[in-house]
This record gives sequence, C-alpha cells and structure tokens, in this order.
Amino acid sequence: MKQEANFTSGGIFLPLIRFSLPVLLALLLQAMYGAVDLWVVGRFAEAADISGVATGSQIMHTLTGIVTGLAMGVTIQVGQLIGEGRPERAGKAIGAGVVMFAILAAVFTALFVWRAGGVASLMRAPQEAFDQTTAYIRICSAGFVFIIAYNLLGAVFRGIGDSVMPLLTVALACVVNIGADLLLVWGLGWGAKGAAWATVLAQAVSVLISLFLIRRRRLPFTFDRSYIAWDWPLTRRILRLGTPISLQDLLVGLSFLLILAIVNAKGLIFSAGLGVAEKLCAFIMLVPAAYMQSMSAFVAQNIGARKPERANKALRYGILISFATGIFMGWLAFFHGDALAGIFCYEPEIKAAAFDYLKAYGIDCLLTPFLFCFIGYYNGCGRTMFVMIQGLVGAFGVRIPLAWLFSRPEAATLFQIGLATPCSTVVQILLCLGLFLVLRRRKDRELRPTAAEV
Repeated sequence: MKQEANFTSGGIFLPLIRFSLPVLLALLLQAMYGAVDLWVVGRFAEAADISGVATGSQIMHTLTGIVTGLAMGVTIQVGQLIGEGRPERAGKAIGAGVVMFAILAAVFTALFVWRAGGVASLMRAPQEAFDQTTAYIRICSAGFVFIIAYNLLGAVFRGIGDSVMPLLTVALACVVNIGADLLLVWGLGWGAKGAAWATVLAQAVSVLISLFLIRRRRLPFTFDRSYIAWDWPLTRRILRLGTPISLQDLLVGLSFLLILAIVNAKGLIFSAGLGVAEKLCAFIMLVPAAYMQSMSAFVAQNIGARKPERANKALRYGILISFATGIFMGWLAFFHGDALAGIFCYEPEIKAAAFDYLKAYGIDCLLTPFLFCFIGYYNGCGRTMFVMIQGLVGAFGVRIPLAWLFSRPEAATLFQIGLATPCSTVVQILLCLGLFLVLRRRKDRELRPTAAEV
C-alpha cells in the first residue's frame, strides 16, 4: 500500500488533516510513552523518585530536541528533493544524515554517561532526589543511540510524506515501555532506575522493528549502502537547515530547564509538581505540535515545487484547526488541572502545585496554535535561521528573565512563575507575524506591474 503523499497538487485541507492525524497519534503515543514513567513511579514509588524522573526526563527531552531539530534538516531536504524530482539525491542526503547522527550519538553518550552527576548538580536537583536524578540521566544516556535512530527514521518518512511509519514505531515503543515500567518499577521496585531502563529498552525494540519493516518496503527515493558516507555538501545543507531549528529547540529546552532549576530550589513538592505539570503539557499541546511537524513536510514539498500559495493556505488551515482544539485544552487545564494532575500522583500537595502551574499553560493553549504553525511554516520554507532567532528572543529575552523575576518573592506560586511562558509566546507570535507581512509585501511589490509594462 502506498503511504507516501504528494502535497503539490489537489486539495489542501483534507490531505493536511489526513497527514497530520498519524503525526498527532504518534505524538500522543510518544507523550504517553514519556508519561508512563512518571505515572508508574507516581503510583508505586516515592516523591524523590517522582522528582528524579521529572528532572531527568526534562534533561533527556532537551537533548532529544537537539536531535529532532537536526533531523528536521533531513525532513526538509528530502521533501524538497522529492518535490524537485531528484530521488537519487534524496537517498544520498539520507546516507549523509546517517553518518552525521552516528557521530552525534557517540558524543552525547560519552558526555552524559560520564557527567550525569554534574548535570544533576547543575539542575539543583533536591538532595532527597539527587541519586535518582543521576541514575535516570546516566541510564537513558547509555541508550541515546536508539533515541537518535528513532528520530532519524521518523524524519526520513515525514520527508517523503509518510506519517504512518513513525506512528507504528512509537506505538511499539509505548507498549514495550508500559510493560517494562510495570515490571521494573512496580514488580521489582527499582524506582527511577527502572523507569530509565524501560525507556531504553522500548526505544531499542522500536528501532529494530522499524528497520525490519523498512527493508520490506518500496521507497520513493534511491538508496544504496554506499550512500552511507561522509558527504560534506549534503551534510552542510542538512546542518544549514537543521542547526537553527536544533538551536531553537535547545534554547527552548534550556529555558525550561532553567525554570526547573529555579523551581527545584523551592523544594521537593514544587519540583515534583512542576514535573507532573510538564508531563501533562505534552498532552495539552499535542495538536499544535502535530501541525508544526506536518506543516514542515507539507510546505517543504510545495516550496520545492514552486507553489508558495499552497503553502500559505496550509498555514491558515493549520492555525484554524489547532486553535479550535486549543480553546478546549485551555479550558481543561485552567479549570480542571487538579483532576489531570491526579492521574499521576495521589499526594494533595503535589497535585495542588501541578494545578497551579497548569493554569498558566491554560492561557498558553490559546497562543501556541499560532506560534507552532508559523514555526512549521518557516521551517518548511527553509527560513530556519529566523526560527532560531525568534526562539532565542522568546527563551532568553522573555521567558527566563520573567520566570526569575516572578520567582523572587518568598510567597511566589507556580502560576506566577508559569506566566513567563505565555508572555514569551506572545512576543514570538508578533515576530512571526511581522516576517510574514514583510514577505507578503515584498512579493506584492515583485508582482506589481512597472510603468513600462502598463
């Protein structure tokens, strides 16, 4: 069955929805995959384990963001090359990406296995949860090669318009992770260590089965083992497209890590509450996150085929759909965050702290549909440098300074600290909208007839 999609002709609204649904389901399963660790630990372990998993998983999420950003360079390049009708060049781009990511996996694994304790100290992990945080970081870093392989495979298939294969792989990972968590955390009582081992095992199984399935498929690009080689022109192109996205994701991740460090200093309950809230946010932001990824692939193909108007229409549809769901999610987080937090923990103090932080995210739910769709659009256009710049402004110009400022009073609440996030989102939306209007005005001037033509 053909699963690749050509987005350069035909309708836009329904094909965008059809492509986005598997991406959404994959993100849902990925969020569940990450949340299962915290759910099982919250049910069958101690508050120190909750804090350890929360801090450790946020660090791993930030590292994964670097990988997914670079992998987006592969998605964009493969999508554009297919749109241009150059399947062999697309295959060689994938081979160059394999070599580049293999080097990255070796560096990340060595660095974070060796310095796990130092990273936990840097994050100001509560003393009661320091050992759990260190163990989680070290174990997950040892299996980082599987995280990188999973994200590279997903990037390739999104580039060719196939969002089903990433869905299948994350579904497999989710099932394995649930089973391993129950066995290692509940059955054997390993706490945060068990959650980390379950994560590594699930990623490994997912990658191995994905490779088996890929070998049995016909692909819309030419690929040979000889393509897995260092190719500087192709690698440079991937880095040029992916590095700004990766840096933007890194900056966003670092900003949230710094907020986590600020909150960790306020004690174990605040630390655990923030960890629960962040896991819930992965579900609350699912739809705009799905359209951000889908928009990149959709826009990349149309830019490669020189059909920018189709890309602009996709942007409008993505914003409309994700904003409609954002209204509901914002209401749920702002008014019923305590019930959501109760999914992960029993302790009333931790639930109350998580609910307080979720109220700020309820406001952000009305804003992220605009920001995420704009980011996906500009990624697909290849304007990844702008994506990095707006992320830098939002993270270090707004989010971190405001979070620090709001946390200064002794009686500061998580809601007040959390308000730094929607404030930064507003600034980033204004930057994205400003560039869109500038580009639109420039295009109108280019199309306007000159006096000689009239």
